Amino acid sequence: MPASYAYLGPEGTFTEVALRTLPEAATRELVPMVSVPAALDAVRNGEAEAAFVPIENSVEGGITTTLDELVAGAPLMIYREVLLSIAFALLVRPGTKLSEIKTVTAHPAAQPQVRNWMKANLPPDVVWESAASNADGARLVQDGRYDAAFAGEFAAARYGLEPLETGIHDAENAQTRFVLVGRPARPAARTGADKTSVVIWQRDDHPGGLRDLLGEFAVRGVNLMLLQSRPTGQGIGNYCFAIDAEGHISDRRVAEALMGLKRICLEVRYLGSYPRADATVKDIRTPLPGTSDAEFVTAADWVARCQDGRF
Repeated sequence: MPASYAYLGPEGTFTEVALRTLPEAATRELVPMVSVPAALDAVRNGEAEAAFVPIENSVEGGITTTLDELVAGAPLMIYREVLLSIAFALLVRPGTKLSEIKTVTAHPAAQPQVRNWMKANLPPDVVWESAASNADGARLVQDGRYDAAFAGEFAAARYGLEPLETGIHDAENAQTRFVLVGRPARPAARTGADKTSVVIWQRDDHPGGLRDLLGEFAVRGVNLMLLQSRPTGQGIGNYCFAIDAEGHISDRRVAEALMGLKRICLEVRYLGSYPRADATVKDIRTPLPGTSDAEFVTAADWVARCQDGRF
């Protein structure tokens, strides 16, 4: 039996479409799961080699279910990411008219991406209900539970529906980011266009606390691509922070930033270093003086010489 990748199902989700863009997906058994937690638990339990799940979209930000699972569950690591352009179709049972739609469904992350279209095009009394995934919403329409679902146009044939409207999106060039997650091991090899993800917890709440954490990146010239707070469940105002930083843990500036965080934080959870999905987009920013790997090596050699009395 081939190794398996679990993913947010059922069949016909944007997650499945994004997963199939990975070359290695062709050599794996792709197993749809009912939820993000179920997909990640399949990896933790050894039932799947990896899980492929959504983690962020360009309209609403982080997918909180995925972030919370990576923060609170047994440790997992990110090895790949995929960016997928998103446009929705309004799927209905054959013969349904726009004026007849009273109930619609989709994954919660879809609602902010179609909210304005709904106001402009659907009856004012239409009721939104969330589904476990967009494809699951299509399945529920097939079963007669709802009148319409926002999903990928490609899901229509799979569930015996027809696309009443296509190309639906409130924001141009909307994208969703997906990640391939596995059990902890050596991170993906450095490519030179990489991203490092961590979750950090403060030792205590104090003025300038977040500035202190971010300063570990700033003074080393490490740019941040995502910063999102998530409640720890230990009371109002108690948060941890999910961070995506440019660079790989094998880059000296990134490694030293992580060491700095480890010294001052209550806890640091390393979520992996992996190739950026936009690797073809060159970073034209000039690094801060003194933040290249060569300059870190030179400084470390100087300290060693000082310790030996050879300065």
